Amino acid sequence: MAVNSSAAAPKPIKVRSGAKSTSRVKAAKPVVTADSANAVAPKPKRRTKVETRTRVYWAVFNPDLKRVAVFEFDQEDEAKKRASKLTEATGGPHFIQKIKAVVKVEA
Repeated sequence: MAVNSSAAAPKPIKVRSGAKSTSRVKAAKPVVTADSANAVAPKPKRRTKVETRTRVYWAVFNPDLKRVAVFEFDQEDEAKKRASKLTEATGGPHFIQKIKAVVKVEA
């Protein structure tokens, strides 16, 4: 099967050390008209500052690594109890792990 040479990518230009690099395609110069010379650039939009914080929670996971329940960080005992109850009920090992969640705080 013959390859069409016109469809092949152009060969890169080799640049000697100390020589300026050139490109095959020259950049087009912008056209300046009387309207565009007197035009005022638009002011940049101000961004509203939204502060984000992270909180730590205890999460109970099943053997398939799916999150079953989420507890506040100070409720570690309740999370352990829930994991042990689910382990006894289903027969699969459930476990707890710390997770971080992003909380947006309006300034």
